[in-house]
Amino acid sequence: MKQQQRLPSDALRAGNDEEEEMDSDEDVGSSQLRETDIDWKGRREDTESPPSLVLEIEKGQVSTQRLDQYLAEKITFMSRSAIQRLIKEGCVVVADGKKAAKPAAKLRGGDVICVYFPPPPGCKDIEPNDIPIHILHEDDSIVLVNKQPGLTVHPWQGVSSGTLVNALAFHFQRSKEGDSLSSVGATNSRPGIVHRLDRFTSGVMVVAKSDLAHWRLAENFAQRKVDKRYLAVVHGRVNKDEQLIDAPIGRDVKVRERMCVREGKAGKQAKTICRVRERYKDFTLVELQLLTGRTHQIRVHLSHIGHSIAGDTTYGGKVIHDTDVERGRGEGKPILVRQALHATCLSFEHPITREMAKFTAPLFEDMKRLIRGLRNDDVVQRTTLSSCIV
Repeated sequence: MKQQQRLPSDALRAGNDEEEEMDSDEDVGSSQLRETDIDWKGRREDTESPPSLVLEIEKGQVSTQRLDQYLAEKITFMSRSAIQRLIKEGCVVVADGKKAAKPAAKLRGGDVICVYFPPPPGCKDIEPNDIPIHILHEDDSIVLVNKQPGLTVHPWQGVSSGTLVNALAFHFQRSKEGDSLSSVGATNSRPGIVHRLDRFTSGVMVVAKSDLAHWRLAENFAQRKVDKRYLAVVHGRVNKDEQLIDAPIGRDVKVRERMCVREGKAGKQAKTICRVRERYKDFTLVELQLLTGRTHQIRVHLSHIGHSIAGDTTYGGKVIHDTDVERGRGEGKPILVRQALHATCLSFEHPITREMAKFTAPLFEDMKRLIRGLRNDDVVQRTTLSSCIV
C-alpha cells in the first residue's frame, strides 16, 4: 500500500493514557490518544483544505478490511475508539471526497483516504515557575533535559505548579525566540510530554517543542525505536553479567499504587535487559535497557529477581545511610532517600533532521556519593558489558 504523509504542525495530536494517579519510570510514548482527549468542538469542518494524512490503497488489491481497522494500524498514536469518533465527526473521507466514510466501511483497491486531524485546542494555562532545570540540548523542535530527582513531570490531580512543565514554561517565557512546548497533550496539562519519569527517578528526557516533532517522537516510542538506558544500584550481588527479564506486569490487586508481575490476561508483556556494571560487597551497579515501557517496569523487574533498587521502599528496597557505605566512619545519616535509578542514555531518530541522536545525562550528587562510597569501601568487580558512562 502506498502511503503519503502530509503533517502540518497545527494538525497533529497525540497523548498518553497512563493512570493519572501514578507516574511511570518508563516512557509512555506507546500510550494512545483516547476519544476523551480530543477537543471535538474544534474539529475541522473544511475538508477542502489540505488533509493531515493521505493514505492510498494500491489499485487491484483485494481488501475486505474495515476502515477503522485499517486506520488503527496506520495511526498508532490514537486508540481505535478515537479513530472511530474521528470518522463519525467527518474528519475522514474516502475516494471522491464527497461522502464522509463510516467506521465499518469496507476498503477497496484504489481508495484514497484523507484524514483531517482536529486542530489543537490550545494549551491550558500553565503557570511558569522559576525552577532550575538542566538543559542538555535544545533546538527548534526538541529540548533534552536532565530531570532532577523529586521533580514531577507535569501537573496532575490538583497539582498545578512545581513541575517540569511549569519550569519549561518559565524557560520559554524568557526565550527571545518565542519558543514553547508543543500543543499536543495540552488538554491534559502535559504539553510536549512524549514520555515521563517517576518523580524520584532522575535522568534524560526529550520534550517536544512542535506538534510535528511530538507526533514523530510518539510514533518512534510506540514502535520501540527509541533506545533507553538506565543505571541503578540494587541490593545484593547480581550473579549473571547479563540477563533478559521477561515477566508480564499488571496492577497489584492489594495495593493500587503498586505494580507487580502477573501472569495471564492481567499482565502485559514486559522485557528488560539487565547488565552488571560493577559488583560490590552488598550492592551491584546495573545498566537496564528497556524493550517495553510498562509502568514501574524496572522497579518491578528488579524486585522480581530478588534485587530491589536501593532506596526503593515501595518495591522492597531500603533507605541508604552513610553507615551502609562508610563502615565505621558514618554517622547514621541517610545519603539516598529515593530509588537509586537514573535514566542515563536516550538514543532516537531526530524528528526533523531524521539523523540518529544520542544524549547522555550525568548522575546527580546523591547517586554519585553512593557509588563513590561503595567503590571506596568494597573491592569492586567491574564488567565490560556496558555502553554508558557513569
